Amino acid sequence: MSPATYLCCMNGIIKREILRFLQQRTRLLSVLVRPLLWLVVFAAGFRSALGISIMEPYSTYITYQQYITPGLGGMIILFHCMQSSLSMVYDREMGSMKVLLMSPVPRSFLLFSKLVAGAILSTVQVIIFLFITRLVGVDIEFTGYLYAVPAIFLTAFFLSALGLMLANLITQLENFAGVMNFVIFPMFFLSSALYPLWKMQEANVVLFWICQYNPFTHCVELLRFALYGQMNELAFAVVFSSAVVTCVIALVTFRGRG
Repeated sequence: MSPATYLCCMNGIIKREILRFLQQRTRLLSVLVRPLLWLVVFAAGFRSALGISIMEPYSTYITYQQYITPGLGGMIILFHCMQSSLSMVYDREMGSMKVLLMSPVPRSFLLFSKLVAGAILSTVQVIIFLFITRLVGVDIEFTGYLYAVPAIFLTAFFLSALGLMLANLITQLENFAGVMNFVIFPMFFLSSALYPLWKMQEANVVLFWICQYNPFTHCVELLRFALYGQMNELAFAVVFSSAVVTCVIALVTFRGRG
């Protein structure tokens, strides 16, 4: 098959995922409302928990908002990628996945195309969220958005690969939903999304090391540095290598399903 055939196939899968997402209008709203509530309510609670007087400069509140914004962007990616994986399990049970597999294009390329489609959708959602955060005082330079795009895409590709890898290994829709809860919440809370690692180290050394080895921590740090026009080499290396490993495993298990 020619490269044009592969390109046409990928284009079709990406369009399919985008149209499916646009048809679920409440899905975009829920994706954005969840992190925005965390950004406003959780930041206010954190401010209160520290005993900060309401008469103190508003900049103190903004500083913590700026800190958790990348983590909440990671939350959007994490939830969207896992929901996309859930839809893959649903497609497999309802039979639409079998129609897709009738294509002469190799199954590994079909999987890769779904990963790319999921990463594109996640990137768009996070960029929309970052622009909305400006309304609550999170000021990011325009160049920060440009640096953030590849970081968001790489993170989304990794998390999409992780979700699809799990989807390939789980056959029942009910089991997959339970596993997702077991994956999403530990990955998010045991990371630097809401608290700095040094703060976690002060609280509990064991939790600190768990957070340190949590790949989602490096996803958040990669995005956090990118938003300020900087490159975190360690975070990039961890996220990139994790994306490669999970993608390869997903490809192998996908092929193994016959």
